[in-house]
Amino acid sequence: MKNGKICVSLAGGDVAALVEQARQAGDRADVIEVRLDSMLRPDVAGCCVALDKPLLFTYRPLWEGGAFEGSEERRILPLLEAVRRDAAYVDFELRANRRLRKRLLAGMELSSTQMIISWHNFDNTPSQAELEQVLVEMMESGAHIGKLVTTAHCMEDALRVLRLQEQAKEADFPLSCFCMGTPGRISRLATLYLGGYMTYACLNDAQATAPGQLSLEKLKALTSLLA
Repeated sequence: MKNGKICVSLAGGDVAALVEQARQAGDRADVIEVRLDSMLRPDVAGCCVALDKPLLFTYRPLWEGGAFEGSEERRILPLLEAVRRDAAYVDFELRANRRLRKRLLAGMELSSTQMIISWHNFDNTPSQAELEQVLVEMMESGAHIGKLVTTAHCMEDALRVLRLQEQAKEADFPLSCFCMGTPGRISRLATLYLGGYMTYACLNDAQATAPGQLSLEKLKALTSLLA
């Protein structure tokens, strides 16, 4: 069975900063996540031209742990541009406006772009039943791929999240699921070997975009040991 993809999350003020980070990442990542909410001016076109990798565009709002504070109508515009330019993926939050989600999905009918529907819990890890309900909502959302991330306070939290991988597999729904926080770090690696679609790494520890995120170097070293 082929292991999941590795995505490196990049955050920078402009395209030049992202290009330099991508150069440092080299061929160690399969996908580059561009955090548009880190840019002084979101430049989807510039990123598509300058970055020679499959791109995932994320424009994370403040209410889901990101930095964007404007209106949802304004937030969706760069994501629609990414769809028009056939970016590999766009991330859109499960909690976000359903009408705007449908608008994005409608654009994808004439594009090769896939939607990653994401859900984050920065406080804890809900019960198994609650997690399963979130997974059901993802599968019914119309999105192509799910991303479910919680905060682990113990190993059992991480195991509870990873159990979703089997359910997603049975439903033939590509899912990335893992935990933030120190107890959840193992899940960022384990998901790759349990059928997870993709895990996320930072370029280095100083540039982590989420708590407990492994650096690309550490993640690649661990996958090499397990090869």
